[in-house]
Amino acid sequence: MEDSYKHKGLRRQLIDAIRRKGIKDERVLEAMDKIPRHLFFDSSFLKFAYEDKPFPIGEGQTISQPYTVAFMTELLNVQKGEKVLEVGTGSGYQACIIEELGGRVYTVERHKALYQKAKKNAEKLSYRIKVFYGDGYKGLPTYGPFDKIIVTAGSEGTPQALIDQLKPGGRMVIPIGSSDLQHMITLDKSQEGEIIEKSWGGFRFVPLLPGKDED
Repeated sequence: MEDSYKHKGLRRQLIDAIRRKGIKDERVLEAMDKIPRHLFFDSSFLKFAYEDKPFPIGEGQTISQPYTVAFMTELLNVQKGEKVLEVGTGSGYQACIIEELGGRVYTVERHKALYQKAKKNAEKLSYRIKVFYGDGYKGLPTYGPFDKIIVTAGSEGTPQALIDQLKPGGRMVIPIGSSDLQHMITLDKSQEGEIIEKSWGGFRFVPLLPGKDED
């Protein structure tokens, strides 16, 4: 599948719309402009790729609304060379954006079919993301600690394993709340290990579930 002039034009329109909604970090917008979102869609759904809406990707999961992706990425504030854990790989789109920003991405997905698809998507675009099939609640302790952690599914609370894998001075971005509505939360860990929490408004995500789909 190609990245045509039409696709690039639609992508620029989408980026302009996200900027108007309040995203200020030009690094994030430039990264999103470089990544062909339509390549993460089945060919029969390409017309939806550059709408600012979430879209189903199978296994009861969605590729997040572009504005939400930009909002979370802006909050994460990835710096070049930082080690980043993503919980909930989905299609791999968010992980590719983080790597485009210079992050070294480790991402875990509980649905085997999505794990396999995300690996293919990353390889197709020559991103060197490390994709794992596993339980996101447990994180990836073997590869931690991480400078940044991003959770792309709604959680009723913050899994302690993820807090433990966050470096002092690090930040986690996670939507927390009920199944109907979550609040976007940043958790900053001080050098002494204290957690400083801040809320950034309401969002809706699919739920964060423990285990793997073949457990």
